[in-house]
Amino acid sequence: MISLRITEIFYSIQGESNTVGFPTIFVRLTGCPLRCQYCDTAYAFKGGEQMTAEQILEAMKPYATRYVTVTGGEPLAQPGCYPLLTQLCDAGYSVSLETSGALPIAKVDPRVSIVLDLKTPGSHEVNKNLWENLQHLKATDQVKFVICDSADFLWAQQQMEQYDLSNRCTVLFSPSYEQVTLIQLAEWILEKQLPVRMQSQLHKYIWGDVQGK
Repeated sequence: MISLRITEIFYSIQGESNTVGFPTIFVRLTGCPLRCQYCDTAYAFKGGEQMTAEQILEAMKPYATRYVTVTGGEPLAQPGCYPLLTQLCDAGYSVSLETSGALPIAKVDPRVSIVLDLKTPGSHEVNKNLWENLQHLKATDQVKFVICDSADFLWAQQQMEQYDLSNRCTVLFSPSYEQVTLIQLAEWILEKQLPVRMQSQLHKYIWGDVQGK
């Protein structure tokens, strides 16, 4: 029986990724080996409640959606995350995983849509990127770049071209909240004619920085 430390399970509007706007259950695992300078979930670094996969599934039952996102912290920092993802898929959910890309994704159930956040220099954690993860990307996966400044934008463009990311999966460019404006990022993307999907953190425009939203 697997057991994981869970910070929170909540129901909200998906604010990012290919399923943006859909009502979604979020399962936030506790713990993260990274310390990105823009992190908005530091409350998930420690604490939490120990739960079995069965207890997690039971807590999800009241919510009438088939979308579930496993997030953190860094969810893959807990080895039990891998079998949890499989159990969620087996239960009929459409499952996405939000991961920093600092830990291996090769063992993630292929039914899971991985949202892999490649850390830019502006995150202060670029050295944590596990580059061999890119060879395991599927067409249903997404690579996200959180852009902190113009240097980050150019760096992200270089990685896209070097690894041919836009031909392998969806590429997401997101402005770092209160560091780059939506207008700035939109203009940079249009100027360079990049084949990326620009996104904002929709949930923050609805609720601000409210925990559990």
